[in-house]
Amino acid sequence: MRTVGVEEEYLLVGEHGEAVARSRAVLATPAASAVTADAAEANTQSDAESGADPNPTTTLESELQEQQVEISTPPATDLAAVADALRLARRRAQDAAAQANARIVAIGTSPLPATTVGSAGERYERIRDLLALTAREQLTSGAHVHVGISDEDEGVRILDRIRPWLSVLVALGSNSPFWQGEDTGYSSYRSLVFRRWPTAGPTDAFGSPETYHRTVEQLLATGAILDEGMVYFDARLSARYPTVEVRVSDVTLAVEHAVTLAALVRALADTAAQPDAPAPDVRIEVLRLMGWRAARSGLSGELVSPVSFTPLPAEEVVGQLLEHVDAALTASGDRTLVHDGVAHLLRDGDGATRQRAWFAETGSLAEVVGRAHEVTMA
Repeated sequence: MRTVGVEEEYLLVGEHGEAVARSRAVLATPAASAVTADAAEANTQSDAESGADPNPTTTLESELQEQQVEISTPPATDLAAVADALRLARRRAQDAAAQANARIVAIGTSPLPATTVGSAGERYERIRDLLALTAREQLTSGAHVHVGISDEDEGVRILDRIRPWLSVLVALGSNSPFWQGEDTGYSSYRSLVFRRWPTAGPTDAFGSPETYHRTVEQLLATGAILDEGMVYFDARLSARYPTVEVRVSDVTLAVEHAVTLAALVRALADTAAQPDAPAPDVRIEVLRLMGWRAARSGLSGELVSPVSFTPLPAEEVVGQLLEHVDAALTASGDRTLVHDGVAHLLRDGDGATRQRAWFAETGSLAEVVGRAHEVTMA
């Protein structure tokens, strides 16, 4: 079965919900080193049952801004192991943050106004010099799902065939309605902020690993990015692991929703890898619009259908996604988990809907952050 690993970025906040620049202090705490150690112990105890990688790679790391930290989970075949690893990583990241007088929150943007403080490091400094205000304003938290591939031929086959469906994942993961103290009118404003980076967004079909790598080489040759790590396609071949990495979603409030999205990414990869899976004929201009539509309304309005390329209610488009990957979900044993997770999102709303509801109830963005922290750690 195809392995899955998840990376999540968290906002560090203070007592009143404000973003605080304390990642260096967080990473220097004794609790920070426990993230990898505890994951190693947990995986060693449950390898036979969970399908977890025997060499765990759970980490707690810095991000571009001092107001953030990032975790990653070990690759595993069993989604229960992924969920356990995410809960453990969140708990240990929170322990480290608490020792630095901060809290972690799994939200895509800071609801309260924030001025970024850049993390130390030569690469971060070069990025800020290169991208100027775009880099300085980049205080967003996403979630990245890695799914294992047998080789790069399979990886490119997957990249080319999942493109129209990625906008539905944007909607399901929407969790960033507020920016600099106001409601943006978007469900995933993080998506729009991130698309200002020179390589971010959807891609044309590549057709072969050779074309993929030639494209990356041409991007590097422009001088507009520093290295392959700045190739921020919506979905890409990982430069470090034998995986396809899908990067479209906001970080989600609840671990259960993160696992639902991870399962959907794996099912999309399994479906796309089938020999008879057709390559969709859709232009990049349409894909950009589909992503914008999903970022605008999330699950609360219409999405552009990846089947008809016309607007339909979000619930209907999500249903099309579930139908598209049904055989893969059934084969992996993930069907019930995914259907339950999607039903919960459609019933109770995506993260953006929940944040807005909290604000409507309390009138306080600080209270929104506080409640988001509680769900993060639930």
